[in-house]
Amino acid sequence: MTQLLYSLSLALLSPLILLYLYAIRGNKQSAYRQHFLERLGIYSTEIPKHAVVFHCASVGEVLAATPLIKTFIQQNPLENILVTCNSPTGRVQIEQNLGNTVTVCYLPIDFYFSSKRFIHHVQPKLLVMLETELWPNLFAHARQLHCPVNIINARLSEKSFLGYQKIAPLSRFIMQHINTLASHNDEDAQRFIRLGLEPHKVMVTGSIKFDIQLTKHDKNTANQLKQTFSERPIWVAGSTHPGEHEQILAAHQILLNTHPSALLIIAPRHPEQFNKVEALLTQSPLQHCRRSSTFDPKSQVLLADTLGELKMLFGCADIAYIGGSLIERGGHNPLEAAAFSLPILTGPHVYNFAHIYPLLFELNAATKVSNSQELASLLNTLLNDEPQRKTQGKQALACLARNQGAITKTLNLLQSQLKTTEQS
Repeated sequence: MTQLLYSLSLALLSPLILLYLYAIRGNKQSAYRQHFLERLGIYSTEIPKHAVVFHCASVGEVLAATPLIKTFIQQNPLENILVTCNSPTGRVQIEQNLGNTVTVCYLPIDFYFSSKRFIHHVQPKLLVMLETELWPNLFAHARQLHCPVNIINARLSEKSFLGYQKIAPLSRFIMQHINTLASHNDEDAQRFIRLGLEPHKVMVTGSIKFDIQLTKHDKNTANQLKQTFSERPIWVAGSTHPGEHEQILAAHQILLNTHPSALLIIAPRHPEQFNKVEALLTQSPLQHCRRSSTFDPKSQVLLADTLGELKMLFGCADIAYIGGSLIERGGHNPLEAAAFSLPILTGPHVYNFAHIYPLLFELNAATKVSNSQELASLLNTLLNDEPQRKTQGKQALACLARNQGAITKTLNLLQSQLKTTEQS
């Protein structure tokens, strides 16, 4: 009955869901209209059968999962790997990071027949979902075909837990269809158990987002770019959003009063924001250029209008600001900046990374600011104090190193599930 009510509710909402994706999101970013039938489980390209399916909702999950997926492929070279996502930017990131080693498609919307069509077409060996991608129909159809459902890098905030409690019958239904769950920490694990997940199915592995390894290529590329900027003081504002772009630009204008050669690299989170940020720059007194064009040495701001380069941009910076945090967006992942030993600045809204920021704050590797004035003041302080800058950067790297190891634990869990599936 629970699944029936859920499926009927989604069916009633389907015109609005499809209209939103195709018309509203498609109007903002035309890529949402491409491969649209995949969202209904209809595929024009060949999708491998009996694949191991990794689902990464969008860019953040793709970046976190890439090292894990690459290692899984190395350990299981004969397995077909299908990586699914929900967004066009996630799709591009998968193609950039994993190339032709995997097949890519959209995970269908969790309509009853769409998810059934997907599961019966692919007949996955394993279904591996990152974080809190919990889809009742998908899980139920997977269970019917004896496909193990694995949730990895799982997190569940207290706010989300209370939300799932309000739909307790559906939450219990979801939990009943999960085979294994690898959580960030004990608190997350206990929340899933309180929703109805059997304790023996839960394992605490830590967050795979800590398992960042910089390659020689990463470091060389960042150093080469930094030389382009003639050793100017550089700060990167990564993954910024509307309502935040303006505050970043205001902070940089203030900073230029004390550090006139400072360069801001601003990297909007979504491609549809590139032109909007350029419009803001054009209206401001700031000289700017775009990353996709030739760099103008006179520029005070570089607009990063390319995809997949944020890690490298952090690598050529002195300070990192992590976006989505001066507005109530919940923040983004600070660990790529930590990997390059950068002091990390953030706004107050970091609930999406409540398992990471407290560790950084404890080591004084990250600092909160509330507005553009505070941001400019702290940037000025750090640029004037190289020893403090380096100390905070070293602490950020130490925090990263201290919490690594989740990928190995998660891979062991998946290998065990794969072995069990092949024996059955």
